[in-house]
Amino acid sequence: MLKTTGATFLAIATSFFILLFSPPPKSYYHSLFISSSLSDNASISHHLRTLTRRPHVAGSQANAEAASYVLSTLSACNIKAHIVSYDVLLTYPYSRSLTLTPSPSEPPITFDLKQEIYEGDPYADVADEVLPTNHAYAKSGSVVGPVVYVNYGRVEDYGTLKEMGVNVTGTVVLARYGEIYRGDIVMNAFEAGAIGALVYTDRKDYGGGGGDAKWFPDDKWMPPSGIQVGTVYNGSGDPTTPGWASSEGCERVSIEEVESSGDVPLIPSMPISGADGETILRLIGGQIAKDNWQGSIDAPTYRVGPGPGVVNLEYNGKQVIATIQNVMGVIEGVEEPDRFVILGNHRDAWTFGAVDPNSGTAALLEVAQRLQKLQRSGWKPRRTIILCNWDAEEYGLTGSTEWVEENRDLLASRAVAYLNVDCAVSGAGFHASGTPQLDDLLKQAAQQVQDPDNSSQTIYEQWIQSTESSLIGRLGGAGSDYAAFLQHIGVPAADMRFGAGNKHIVFCKLYFYLTMVPKRGRITYMPGYSNRQLDTNRIV
Repeated sequence: MLKTTGATFLAIATSFFILLFSPPPKSYYHSLFISSSLSDNASISHHLRTLTRRPHVAGSQANAEAASYVLSTLSACNIKAHIVSYDVLLTYPYSRSLTLTPSPSEPPITFDLKQEIYEGDPYADVADEVLPTNHAYAKSGSVVGPVVYVNYGRVEDYGTLKEMGVNVTGTVVLARYGEIYRGDIVMNAFEAGAIGALVYTDRKDYGGGGGDAKWFPDDKWMPPSGIQVGTVYNGSGDPTTPGWASSEGCERVSIEEVESSGDVPLIPSMPISGADGETILRLIGGQIAKDNWQGSIDAPTYRVGPGPGVVNLEYNGKQVIATIQNVMGVIEGVEEPDRFVILGNHRDAWTFGAVDPNSGTAALLEVAQRLQKLQRSGWKPRRTIILCNWDAEEYGLTGSTEWVEENRDLLASRAVAYLNVDCAVSGAGFHASGTPQLDDLLKQAAQQVQDPDNSSQTIYEQWIQSTESSLIGRLGGAGSDYAAFLQHIGVPAADMRFGAGNKHIVFCKLYFYLTMVPKRGRITYMPGYSNRQLDTNRIV
């Protein structure tokens, strides 16, 4: 599935690329690019396996080695490639514990907070390299309090509790993932008066609904011991350099100033598994929660509390100024060298990153290898292509934000579009979101690429058949690395994926097609255009 999907996704991305770069007479190269003669599923598989052999969280040696692999692959394609480093604030767990006392007369339950390794796991030998489960930028501290169940932890959920007469002040809340960002779950808990927050993955949302549903590795659903980790930072970029790049010797705000900014939580929080969440729920009394607050078909009855179960949550994190590495590759355009079309994907992962993000990294590297093959055939891009492999996206879009902050004026005047790929492949079905300037290009690209699951139709035909709402979504929030380009400097952007969360060769073909804009009027240009040749040293 991954190989077929990968090939399809690569086709989509490269189709995107041609529309943005080459003049009409070079359409020959588009046909060549999406032809089977350049398809190579084996190389995509090799890239993905190499990148995901070990856990590679930002700031780790494993992630630095992954950066070296991306750099060497781009360089082998005769692409001018280099690493751009930033020193940024990252956090890692130092110690953590969680106990639950059912009642004063009963002994406490101690949770091991571990994710189980399944039988036959091919990565069991490096499982101990996975960071202990945590929330990045979580507040360190120890809190003890009765538990209140707060559904998804939304503002309206606290409104419901207030109507029920439930006082959250001084409690540890238990919220389930879904509906809102985890950082907002913790922030809402603090504003409601809670002293700590636990966030779990409910079987209703992530476990297939309970009953006879199977979980990984037998199905896609989260296993009972599975824990969703992630950041609770509400900003973007390095928290100690808000609005400016974390370059060497730069000014930084203090940790106290970071905390007073409102972008990091002020109460401890911890992600826990569905199994542990259900154990806690069984020991919460009080009123029965509303029907739409209940769990899966075989879950216990959810009550809101507070207590009688009392939780002791302890988390201690370490804050480190760590070096992150963006890998950049530049292919200079021949007609408009000072116009940039940028393809970006991040590299860092909380664990192995098979879907998020390295299915996208594998696609990016395949794009580079295909562009090299085209250049051997005489093709040259109309505009300058910049391939970006970001670091520390998981912490808060850090690598891309720092780069945009450092090159703000240059990018605001010269970037034509930013094309983002995060979770390139997680299943069937093409999805795209973007700014309106790129709508027509996305549709044209999808019409040029064959559906890998049905050779009698194009991706576009599959796309319109499977979409009940609007065909192209709109980008908002801080979902991935497009945010700094779109929200900070107003660059048109698109985000593409296969699956409910993405396929590979199709992506590259679409990307290439979208570089072939034959007329300048096809997209909205930013001010500041000049005919000056690109100095690649300015792309730092």
